[in-house]
Amino acid sequence: MEAASIAHAAEHAAHPHHPPPAHKSSRVEAPLLGMLLFIISEVMIFGAFFTAYFFIRIAEGEPWPAPGTHLPVPVAGVNAGILISSSFTLHWAEKSIKNGNRFGLKAGIFTTFLLGFTFLFIQINEYANIGFAPQDHAQQTIFYSLTGLHGCHVFIGLCLLLFVTVRAFRGHYSPEEHKGVEIPGIYWHFVDIMWIIVYTTVYIL
Repeated sequence: MEAASIAHAAEHAAHPHHPPPAHKSSRVEAPLLGMLLFIISEVMIFGAFFTAYFFIRIAEGEPWPAPGTHLPVPVAGVNAGILISSSFTLHWAEKSIKNGNRFGLKAGIFTTFLLGFTFLFIQINEYANIGFAPQDHAQQTIFYSLTGLHGCHVFIGLCLLLFVTVRAFRGHYSPEEHKGVEIPGIYWHFVDIMWIIVYTTVYIL
């Protein structure tokens, strides 16, 4: 009996038991899934502020913007064009690295960063000259909340783009390894889409 136990132990040592490999989805990679889940959570945050916006305008029937105030629609429209253009330059960068075009990657990413920085600079300048403060009216509170929330997302996106730009100029990406460009790119496209919604809702309607 003892000899059988020793033989079993020796066999177990010779063929150690390994746990089964961790489950990995074949459809969505972990970095992409994480970014998509993060974007979904951000959509919910924006949704809460839009709910307050529509409550003021529809349920309460308050005029928009508040009487005696004016929104710089043309300036915001130009800013929208700048941010939308950055999605095209980012797409150029993504396509370039997939085709092994490092110059296109670096030029596209750097241009995207400059366009995003220009957008944020114009928005900050708009705040400095708009002529009202968040505490003046409920409408102004919502205006600063929505546009400011989006501005924070632009700032985060710029930090990601700066990181990608530095890595691009150091030659870290290739046609085989370019997830580091695509994943932040998804976030930046989300930021651009959200501005179209914010601009249309807050400035146009």
